[in-house]
Amino acid sequence: MNLGITGAGGFIGKAIIDSALRRGHEVIAFTRRPQRSIPGCTMREFSLERPPDVSGCDAIIHLAGEPVVGLWTAAKKRRIVESRVQGTRRIVEAIATSAQKPEVLVSGSAIGIYGDAGDRELTEESPRGTGFLADTVAAWEAEALKLEGVRTVLLRTSLVLGRGGGALRPMEPIFRAALGGPFGDGQQWMSWIHLEDEVRLALFAVENLDLHGPLNAAAPWPARNADFTQTLAKVVHRPAIFRVPAFALRALGEFSHELLDSKRVLPAAALEHGFGFRFPELEPALKDLLG
Repeated sequence: MNLGITGAGGFIGKAIIDSALRRGHEVIAFTRRPQRSIPGCTMREFSLERPPDVSGCDAIIHLAGEPVVGLWTAAKKRRIVESRVQGTRRIVEAIATSAQKPEVLVSGSAIGIYGDAGDRELTEESPRGTGFLADTVAAWEAEALKLEGVRTVLLRTSLVLGRGGGALRPMEPIFRAALGGPFGDGQQWMSWIHLEDEVRLALFAVENLDLHGPLNAAAPWPARNADFTQTLAKVVHRPAIFRVPAFALRALGEFSHELLDSKRVLPAAALEHGFGFRFPELEPALKDLLG
């Protein structure tokens, strides 16, 4: 299969490319700098200004987007929105005008669409929440759903745990220095997924013809923040006693919601379609990555 991947230079994109190549797929990597080659891939440009060349793609996994981590200035928020909404719009335009359309579009999305939901269990059928990220993800998904005649999957990604990047990259040195601890009261639910399962689920969405619409990319066993931090500290053999008070996190502005809001997300659609998680529980996942 000829598999097109946008955001090919990113943390998740690189991992999907490695797995796809091992499975024998041909990969067309879309990046803002196509002159920088990725081994084993055909390089093409991805831009917010014009539709990319998607000719020859049997399937597309669309991951491009501005990272959400950081202080949400007005400029940062604009980049977060435009990179997702405009980027997806360009992909849909490219597919709609292509002489030979791909069989499937797996469009990146996020569990941010659910907002702060407390202790409620959230599945793909749950209503959207409120706030900047919920509004952004809703607009992002709406662009993908404008595509007609092509199976479309909305990959709602949670906190991705992997080596050398993702959520663990900033946390690992803090916890290894015994400076880690819960955020706020630590009772907020954190939904997470091992990078290996994120990659497998993205490719599962490509290959499973029955899948369409929202697909939660989250492990079956979310954890409260206090349990997450205690488990991480246990895996690196350090205490986790430095609780970060909520008022200190709020100095980060609106981004603090991503650290303090509660999202208890379950992968109902993945399980219903027979996807088997290799890392359904937190401690084995962290031991695999950090042990």
